Amino acid sequence: MSNTDYFAHETAVVDEGCSIGKGSKIWHFSHIMTDCELGEKCNIGQNVVISPKVRLGNNVKVQNNVSIYSGVICDDDVFLGPSMVFTNIINPRSAIIRRDSYVETRVEKGASIGANATIVCGNTIGKYALIGAGAVVTKEVKPYALLVGNPAKQIGWVSEYGHRLNFSAKGIAICQESKQEYILEDQSVKRTK
Repeated sequence: MSNTDYFAHETAVVDEGCSIGKGSKIWHFSHIMTDCELGEKCNIGQNVVISPKVRLGNNVKVQNNVSIYSGVICDDDVFLGPSMVFTNIINPRSAIIRRDSYVETRVEKGASIGANATIVCGNTIGKYALIGAGAVVTKEVKPYALLVGNPAKQIGWVSEYGHRLNFSAKGIAICQESKQEYILEDQSVKRTK
């Protein structure tokens, strides 16, 4: 690696041919594999594996014991909680090689996935969605959606700051922390200001 504008703990393994953005940190016993991309200011916790062709945007936080397999793309400001799980094959078999059949999973800007959650491949986690600890996501997740359980079910909506949104009869909600305003129309949420 010619770029040394990042920190890697002495026990971390960083393969040749990967790209790591300025200000990123890679902690104990993590493995960054060839042909993956990490944006700027990422924080990669302990015992993390990032497989070839994985793409992480800027400011992605990966907590301890997470494996990010080929086929996963995370946009900017994504949070991956401790021991959460991605899959990348719909029907894995030990005796059948399916390296050319990886299914893409995308985690959009600002989404957070809680500890021990599982994301079944082929789904998109919408921007600023919040997946609760231990949830098992088996389908697409709308932006700003709050999901919990196994299988994961949507139980509400959250703001960009991660607070539950309570909508008025007119479909308007205000984030308690940021004071940002959101509107609920046609079972979708968007920020108005």
